[in-house]
Amino acid sequence: MNKDLTNSNIDRQNILNNPFALERIYEYVGFSGIYFDNEYRYTKAMVADFFGIDERTIDRYLENYADELKHNGYILMKGKRLKEFKLHFVHDINVVNKAPVLGLFSFRSVLNLAMLLRESENARILRSRILDIVIQVINEKTGGGTKYINQRDEYYIPTVIREANYRKKFTEALNLYVNMGNYKYALYTDKIYSCIFKEKAKEYKQILKLEDKINPRDTFYTEVLNLVASYESGIAYELEKRSSALGRKLESYEVDSLFKSFSEHPFQDPLLEDARIKMASRDYHFRQAFHERLEEYIRSIPVEDFERFLGEQSKAFEEQLEEAKDVLRRLKES
Repeated sequence: MNKDLTNSNIDRQNILNNPFALERIYEYVGFSGIYFDNEYRYTKAMVADFFGIDERTIDRYLENYADELKHNGYILMKGKRLKEFKLHFVHDINVVNKAPVLGLFSFRSVLNLAMLLRESENARILRSRILDIVIQVINEKTGGGTKYINQRDEYYIPTVIREANYRKKFTEALNLYVNMGNYKYALYTDKIYSCIFKEKAKEYKQILKLEDKINPRDTFYTEVLNLVASYESGIAYELEKRSSALGRKLESYEVDSLFKSFSEHPFQDPLLEDARIKMASRDYHFRQAFHERLEEYIRSIPVEDFERFLGEQSKAFEEQLEEAKDVLRRLKES
């Protein structure tokens, strides 16, 4: 997936929210500024020199992208804090001592500007390298691939175990209350997927480039698994209730009607929105997979998600299995 950082705020923010990539990018760039308040700061003149442009060009970007650059660390220093800054660094930065306000970039906002600048060849070269570093860091942290990055979530195994119980209730309900052959299990599982993320299992596999033998659920994030479990539990209950009221098994058109009514209930909306945002956004960045039908739900990934899937909080699936083996053994025996 080719990404033009100059055109996509989401792509820029995904990089700037990734603390592991930022650390590696800083090592690569080696752009030392003025160390103040536990981070490096850069004046407009320093940044202009670094990118080989004039300060007026930077002024234009500061005006057009003010909110984004401020969000990523650009500040206007003034008052007592500016006085303290000047006291220590006025000779280093060559600013007029009486200036009431001084604009300063953080390293994050310098990178932010690099991903915006079209007039700078230095910025263009840096953008290309940034994308390479991000991919390299993610692959290193995940052991070479992101197909199962969802399984690095420390809550993955407990969620899988819980969802399996609801899955069993759902298939039992289909068996007891729906008048169809074995095709009903695949059919109505697909309907749950379509209700939640607007894709059937086959379409989902194509987007993620999964082999036929892979179960899509093995790649679901915990939020998606939880919502699938909610659907399975709720629909199993509705099937039993409707069948008991009629005194017979339900026909396929009746089950379709039940699914439609269940999926359109407003109580699902907040959970649906959250699951769609999580899946569409994480797959877009971590897996380079674009869910076209969920495009409106794509957001930038928050810092805590990078910690969750790449940081110390995350664990390889094998580690989680080792820690959970006693629980899994008891479940098997029961």
